[in-house]
Amino acid sequence: MRQFALTLLLTLTSQIALADATSSLKDYLNNTKSMQASFKQVVSDKQGKTQTSSGILAIQRPGLFRWMSQKPFEQLLLADGKQFWIYDPDLKQAIVKDIGKALESSPAALLAGNNQFERLYTLSTLPTKDNIEWLEAKPKKADNSFDVIKLGFNQGQLAQMELHDHFGQTTRIYFSDININPKIDANQFRFTPSKDTDVIRE
Repeated sequence: MRQFALTLLLTLTSQIALADATSSLKDYLNNTKSMQASFKQVVSDKQGKTQTSSGILAIQRPGLFRWMSQKPFEQLLLADGKQFWIYDPDLKQAIVKDIGKALESSPAALLAGNNQFERLYTLSTLPTKDNIEWLEAKPKKADNSFDVIKLGFNQGQLAQMELHDHFGQTTRIYFSDININPKIDANQFRFTPSKDTDVIRE
């Protein structure tokens, strides 16, 4: 009887935690129409080597985002609702893709998507760590860019992301200076390459 009671308690606790984490995700999807923030991104490979970058992002849901890495070098990821741009100003090179094909190719695209997260991913709860409530999302389709996505919420606010891809890389993203639902200039989500930029269409 005690074993049954303990099992029941653990099951209920797990369900409550999942409900809380899922609620945080739903609140973000339902209540966040736009977002501006600073980010720090750390990418680790199988050998443990890391690359760190930082910058700013702007999101207008659904489908518009601007992800600007500023350090150690500049790179722009931008979705204008129809096309997805990757621009390297040092190389004067821009890669442009159809937005549908590139929808899951960046963390910003996940944040800027529609409210169909639960339809595309299987959700499960993870232990809370350092006051961060974690939710794990595994894609239901095998052709997703990521094997596992983890979302960390602090008091209902998205604070961290962790992404594991097919190549064994782990990308950790930390958000700060978060501004929810600001009015963002539409020009933030437009990109016109200069005449001397090499444009590659994929």
